[in-house]
Amino acid sequence: VQLQASGGGLVQAGGSLRLSCVASGRTLRNYGLGWFRQAPGKERELVAVISWSGDNKYYGNSVKGRFTISRYDAKDTLYLQMNNLKPEDTAVYYCAVGDRWSAGSTVVEDYEDWGQGTQVTVSS
Repeated sequence: VQLQASGGGLVQAGGSLRLSCVASGRTLRNYGLGWFRQAPGKERELVAVISWSGDNKYYGNSVKGRFTISRYDAKDTLYLQMNNLKPEDTAVYYCAVGDRWSAGSTVVEDYEDWGQGTQVTVSS
């Protein structure tokens, strides 16, 4: 599967962005999906994951209450709505596909297919 992430950019603190991740080559239906991010000099970290059904969602502590993950299987698309952005949210954001029938894993190593990443920069 190929994943194309988009929607990143430069935004002021307090602003919003919506990231999209479109799959090609294989459907995303029935797979656990996730968003992760990596800032310079730091390890890749969990942002949000969603189960294959969409019923279960998990968020990193730093984004709870501000970010929302969703999926639209009919278009093989994963979304991340980011509100009240902070400078510490600055990173490259990656979408990823996990296991089939996954309830939503928060472990980076459980994701095999990754998009190319989209840069999010939040200015203070």
